[in-house]
Amino acid sequence: MTTTNSPFGRTLCAMITPFTEEGALDLAGAQRLADRLVAEGCDGLVLSGTTGESPTTTDEEKALLVRAVREAVGGRAPVLAGVGTSDTRHTVELAQAAEKAGADGLLVVAPYYSKPPQDALEAHFREVADASGLPVTVYDIPGRTGVRVEPDTLLRLAEHPRIVAVKDCSYDFLAAQKVMARTELAYYAGCDELNLALYAVGGAGYISTVSNAAPAQLRAVLDAFDAGETARAARLQQRATPLVEAMMAAGLPGSVTAKALLNELGLPAGPVRAPLRPAGREATDGLLRAYRSLVAA
Repeated sequence: MTTTNSPFGRTLCAMITPFTEEGALDLAGAQRLADRLVAEGCDGLVLSGTTGESPTTTDEEKALLVRAVREAVGGRAPVLAGVGTSDTRHTVELAQAAEKAGADGLLVVAPYYSKPPQDALEAHFREVADASGLPVTVYDIPGRTGVRVEPDTLLRLAEHPRIVAVKDCSYDFLAAQKVMARTELAYYAGCDELNLALYAVGGAGYISTVSNAAPAQLRAVLDAFDAGETARAARLQQRATPLVEAMMAAGLPGSVTAKALLNELGLPAGPVRAPLRPAGREATDGLLRAYRSLVAA
């Protein structure tokens, strides 16, 4: 078995935020989906991240979602709340609200659009970490934020007692290994195509969009690796590749593709909020084919 440091478990789902057909927050649907995800192999759930459409949910909706999911999963899985914004003061407020709502940890994305320099980034993460008693996962996704959390910044942030993990969407595999070698930070793959690769070099696991639809199939990859069946783990990762590509590399955001697929499967999802638009029929059919092929394998 692996001895990797995984503070929130290995197999985390970046959960969608279900809405009603009218576009309101669907708390009952969120509870049903959360229960299914945990039952089918997710060690933890990450709410209000990129996949959870956090830019278009209100502060109140974010807190209500944490409370509802916490109630649904009880103590079976940790619940992390995405609280990152482009405003440090607002991020601090969301962090404190998430703690009151019952979250077990925070996901904090680098402040987007304003492109703060590295010393300002470091100060931002430290201020948020100081604002609550919850452990913090730094979310590094420069393709969306416009700013990288540089390895040297992560080395300094690792000194903070409540900054414990990284969700890595940097696509810089060398930098991830360098930081892992020099710190106790738990590295979670944030890009599903790298789930096994990062885990194999000491990563903590993944925070996955694709696991909204196929939690058991993605977990099987890490389970096989932990059992010493590395060739089988590789085959299982490869088997999931068509669905990963359809959901994450087909020109649509993961929130759009995940909701399209879940709606087809009769699971709680509902529409996306503008400015996002639903997937078209051709894309949805492709998602469904890739999903059916994976679960039938």
